[in-house]
Amino acid sequence: MRTFSPKPADIQRAWHVVDADGLVLGRMATEVARILRGKHKATFARHVDTGDHVIVVNAAKVVVTSDKANKKIQYRHSGYPGGLKSERYADVLANKPQEAVRKAVKGMLPKGPLGRQMLRKLKVYAGPQHPHLAQSPQVLEIPGARVKE
Repeated sequence: MRTFSPKPADIQRAWHVVDADGLVLGRMATEVARILRGKHKATFARHVDTGDHVIVVNAAKVVVTSDKANKKIQYRHSGYPGGLKSERYADVLANKPQEAVRKAVKGMLPKGPLGRQMLRKLKVYAGPQHPHLAQSPQVLEIPGARVKE
């Protein structure tokens, strides 16, 4: 059996918008990564970028469960000796919420050039406004990521 390889003409890209208000960060990120990869399509091939564009709005209102906001620490390194920086996740969500969402999705995509190409189709905004109305994005509901009240 031969490997199916979609041609560039076969790939149809749609635009989706996700309202992150009250959604759990990790559960939302898995669904966004699935759409970016194209796993929801019949033409999915793991070696080709067949995914859609995703716009995430209200990233500032995303939540993390339990006490992770205070206990979880995000690390980054400058590349120089002694260049390890750490920051509490509550501070990351307060100061740069769009970066927290982008990093959560990035970790769920393939590593390498293909994953970076998929990540370019993700647009994250802290507020409810976005400049992609001309693409007429469809609303993407993620009921499994909603916080239980």
